[in-house]
Amino acid sequence: MYDYLIVGAGLYGAVFAHEAKLAGKTCLVIDKRDHIAGNIYTESIDGIDVHRYGAHIFHTNNREVWNYVNQFANFNRYTNSPVANYHGELYNLPFNMNTFNKMWGVVTPAQAKEKIAQQVQEANIAQPKNLEEQAISLAGRDIYEKLVKGYTEKQWGRPCTELPAFIISRLPLRFTFDNNYFNALYQGIPNEGYTAMVERMLDGVEVRLGVDYLEDKANLDALADCVVYTGPIDAYFDFSLGYLEYRSVRFETEVLDTDNYQGNAVVNYTDRETPYTRIIEHKHFVFGTQPKTVISREYSSEWKPGDEPYYPVNDKRNGDLYQQYKVLADKESKVIFGGRLGEYKYYDMDKVIESALNKVRSVL
Repeated sequence: MYDYLIVGAGLYGAVFAHEAKLAGKTCLVIDKRDHIAGNIYTESIDGIDVHRYGAHIFHTNNREVWNYVNQFANFNRYTNSPVANYHGELYNLPFNMNTFNKMWGVVTPAQAKEKIAQQVQEANIAQPKNLEEQAISLAGRDIYEKLVKGYTEKQWGRPCTELPAFIISRLPLRFTFDNNYFNALYQGIPNEGYTAMVERMLDGVEVRLGVDYLEDKANLDALADCVVYTGPIDAYFDFSLGYLEYRSVRFETEVLDTDNYQGNAVVNYTDRETPYTRIIEHKHFVFGTQPKTVISREYSSEWKPGDEPYYPVNDKRNGDLYQQYKVLADKESKVIFGGRLGEYKYYDMDKVIESALNKVRSVL
């Protein structure tokens, strides 16, 4: 018997297991994959830490969370400064004075604000009815056409005119020359990769990989007093109320015989014609000097049962359905539902850690 059976060896499960072990509790962590660390898993290819499930850049304003992760990893000084490629034109992200200068030739914040205000006024959209109208009413037509439209339509798989306005509540317009994407006090990448960080969290905890909890639920439940479940909440209840929707991502990763492919870790392709949304060059996350490089092209796709779920579709239909599943979850007295899938919530890494710490401390 264990005190806790933790389903999922990702960040939420690892933090919970670490804290429970410190408190003297026994834990068994299982995962249906053949590795720990969930979607932040990094693997070494030609000496380069490759983010198998997409780029993960740690950033937070929470000093406690920052101090917490630094127990398990040494973080570098990486600052996320993505570049947008629109038919070969390169723009800095987030939208800032470098972007506006390249777009219009303006050199002062006042000129940039005037240009945006002029385009917003020309559009004359009082009540945006869809994402396209919302974006134009916030940033004008040029920014929308070159840097928002194509990328967003690839992400969501449908025209911006068919997407609800609330998806873009605001656009980050910066009237400075700051290319730092995140407004976070602390950010960086673990020098040894995220897998090594999670390994240290799980040090001394029993872990079994290649174990599908839902296929042997009764026997596994019998092993512990309490289950911490980080899988999809609708799958736990055998989709009895219907499927929650996600967007999924497909990756094409290849090793290139060059030391530097694109000069930046993240380049977004914002035109509609390029089929992928962005290219990640992994070595630039840790300032690598290897003679080769590894890139990953990312393709956004519709999710279907059996695919890897990435991003919850936070519209009214799915929000209402999740609340119905949560009613069922709240009745499971010996099960804790946590994490991105268990709570059907888009979580940044620091928020996952914060949520796991709050939960494990409350139950202990």
